[in-house]
Amino acid sequence: MCVPDCPEGALQVIDGKARLVGDLLCDGLGACLKSCPENAISVEEREAEPYDELKVLKNIIPQGPKVIVAHLLHLKNHGQGEFLQQALSHLRMHEIPVELPAEAAGSRPAARQCPGSQTLSFPSHLNAEEDLQARPSHLTHWPVQLHLISPSAPHYRNSDLLIAADCVAYAYADFHKDFLKGRTLTIACPKLDSRQEVYLEKLTALIDQARPKSIRVAIMQVPCCSGLLRHVVEAASRATHRVAVTCVIVGLQGEVLNETPIEIDMAEAFVS
Repeated sequence: MCVPDCPEGALQVIDGKARLVGDLLCDGLGACLKSCPENAISVEEREAEPYDELKVLKNIIPQGPKVIVAHLLHLKNHGQGEFLQQALSHLRMHEIPVELPAEAAGSRPAARQCPGSQTLSFPSHLNAEEDLQARPSHLTHWPVQLHLISPSAPHYRNSDLLIAADCVAYAYADFHKDFLKGRTLTIACPKLDSRQEVYLEKLTALIDQARPKSIRVAIMQVPCCSGLLRHVVEAASRATHRVAVTCVIVGLQGEVLNETPIEIDMAEAFVS
């Protein structure tokens, strides 16, 4: 249950147990904590030491050959050639046999491990005439960041509410016209924002105090963005005010991939 909430790929299920296969990949944000059913995961806050592949191997090797292979593949797929050579040299020196699968010999893009962090380039479809056209803003209030908004602000009352991940407005060209027009707004980043533990409480209060007519959640297609939808769905299931929730997913090149309604009576099952 915790593995999908680690988009960096630091956790994998091996022999029926979720394991940390690469300290290098863990960003320490703790997205996996809320999904862990046994509270078995914790984050230690301390001054970070320089990454040491040999120290990591001391933790990896006792977990068995499958975990070693998974760790080596993570190093390869994330372009960490120097650390990979250190690991292989250490294993050879200590006569620890490891059989890498055929995929290790090929090239697999890092996006399959962490699509939200892969570097991509897209061709521009904007011509000079479009660039000169002024577009009106449909933003009707301030602030909009979820940490800063007030659930009791009058502009939210009985409104159609848009809850958007930060990157959506940059990826989708007509964000104001197609998403924001006629709606109130709050934005958040489910990967990088701090103190996300307060988001659930604030969203629940926003639903109960503002009593919005509808909620549209706009997120990107990358895995880490789904955390915002989980916050909204759980808040909607806890709130006493019932409201229709839909989720629209935007692709990396700005296209709408799909839009799905979420029934409130399904929220509890969705969160679990």
